[in-house]
Amino acid sequence: MPFDEHGQRRGRRPSRNVLGGPIAVCSSEPMTGFFRNGCCETSPEDLGSHTVCAAVTAAFLAFSKARGNDLSMPRPEFGFAGLKPGDHWCLCAPRWQEALEAGAAPQVVLRATEEGALRHCKLEDLTRFAIDLT
Repeated sequence: MPFDEHGQRRGRRPSRNVLGGPIAVCSSEPMTGFFRNGCCETSPEDLGSHTVCAAVTAAFLAFSKARGNDLSMPRPEFGFAGLKPGDHWCLCAPRWQEALEAGAAPQVVLRATEEGALRHCKLEDLTRFAIDLT
């Protein structure tokens, strides 16, 4: 089994979020993440860098669909019911950055956004869209 009893990938160090702490769960309903463990963890196999935990919006879903990735369409063959506004989902960091530049970036859960997102996005931009800071 590739995961331990805490949902962490075996054989690698625990994932850290963009704030430097342990990564939090992004969503288990719907189940998200490159590894489908609810966390926005990444690895060299994750070519899309599914590292940004976002609360998707109708504007973002329309933007993504226009870019060729219809996240709202159910894909039962993959156990995917399709996303609706308000769902939390691990987005590809380059797509989040693209949406930011187009004015369609969704809000972000920083504690569940993996530090690898910083290879594609600036922390200050992610922070401006954060919903989990007090």
